[in-house]
Amino acid sequence: MVDSQKTPERYRDSGNGRYRVVIVGGGFAGLYAARKLGKDRAVDVTLVDRRNYHLFQPLLYQVATGALSPGDIAQPLRAILRRNENTRVILAEAVGLDPVARRISLNDGGTVDYDTLLVATGARHAYFGHDEWATLAPGLKTIEDATEIRRRILIAYEAAEREADPVRRAEWMTFVVVGGGPTGVELAGALGEISRDTMRRDFRSIRPADARVLLVEALDRVLPTYPENLSRSARRQLEGLGVTVRTGAKVTAIDEDGIEVAIGSDGTDRTERIPTRTVLWAAGVQASSFGRKVAEALGVEVDRSGRLPVGADLAIASHPEVMILGDLAIAKLQGGKRVPGVAPAALQEGNYAADSIRRSVLGEMPEPFRYRDRGDVAVIGRLSGVADIRWLGRFGQMSGLPAWGMWLGVHIVYLIGFANRLVVIIRWAWSFLTHGRGTRLITGEPHLPPIKRPKHL
Repeated sequence: MVDSQKTPERYRDSGNGRYRVVIVGGGFAGLYAARKLGKDRAVDVTLVDRRNYHLFQPLLYQVATGALSPGDIAQPLRAILRRNENTRVILAEAVGLDPVARRISLNDGGTVDYDTLLVATGARHAYFGHDEWATLAPGLKTIEDATEIRRRILIAYEAAEREADPVRRAEWMTFVVVGGGPTGVELAGALGEISRDTMRRDFRSIRPADARVLLVEALDRVLPTYPENLSRSARRQLEGLGVTVRTGAKVTAIDEDGIEVAIGSDGTDRTERIPTRTVLWAAGVQASSFGRKVAEALGVEVDRSGRLPVGADLAIASHPEVMILGDLAIAKLQGGKRVPGVAPAALQEGNYAADSIRRSVLGEMPEPFRYRDRGDVAVIGRLSGVADIRWLGRFGQMSGLPAWGMWLGVHIVYLIGFANRLVVIIRWAWSFLTHGRGTRLITGEPHLPPIKRPKHL
């Protein structure tokens, strides 16, 4: 239960009859908290984010593979919250915290005072002590990441088309995805579709279907949080798209010309080198830098990923006026199991935080957070996917077409904005009918492929 002695301290009155709630981060948790608090006239809300938009991260891989444009899955925060008269949006980065003064500092030198602070700054990819790999194997957390991955994928095919050196051409035609979680599985499946379907008629010197797509996972199966039968189904569906799945393979080195993996149950049996020019990272998460600064300011010990432990009220035990939400929080369920770092959990935490504040404003006791598991869904390719909807019991485990349909419905429901939903539905329908991906644009630098030995035409 929530400690009743902590409640008055968390929601100390600001002196003007209105409570000052500051939210750092405009992801699922922060945005849903802001939207709900926007209906409460007794509260002043300030939302701080270093981006001016809310990003629907579950569909980032579709931007990375040319199925959608960035604007299809993002919407300006000011537009979303414009009807919330009690809400102010600030485009800035939170860089410091003074828990005594109850004040956050911003990168431009400004400060914002709070009575309640919600920290929902999310996480970035972790390279397990090898940060130098980040430039060689980009992750997928931002729009910039997605467009960079798209550039690398398309450049690889362009380079292979012009490359006369067969060894070099094979390197360009090999794609390695590191990490067998939902993002890695979806990304690898999309790469398989691109090579075997989308671009099969686009080139004259190469056959895109000859491309090698490898999914490398250190554990013994892909989608390790899913039931084993669904993991096996996901692997079969990936292999049906031409993806080679390598489990029990731990990455030990990455350079411009390839990747090395340790193969074996203990990861040390033998080392294999895979020549490739395109490595994409979908393994591991690391808490945001502001999360670590919050932990230092509050004297809280974090886990190895930089996440902060919270109580049943999602607050820091020693500072109940600070609530940690989303990927940044270590929130426990009854029985000790951790609340998963997925979008449905984050939006539930955001709604809970808003309700908790509103109850306290009314002088009522906040209830402890209760996570409602909506299940897991991952799409693998056209008419294929896996779903584990646990509240449906034995009928909730789906593969193939039913899972693919479930995935479509879930993502449309959670996507912010009617216009975005409509555009995405139209794009998906067109892609389904034409087998195409309409946003195959090479942007960023370099935009020309580095050919070692150009083919004479």
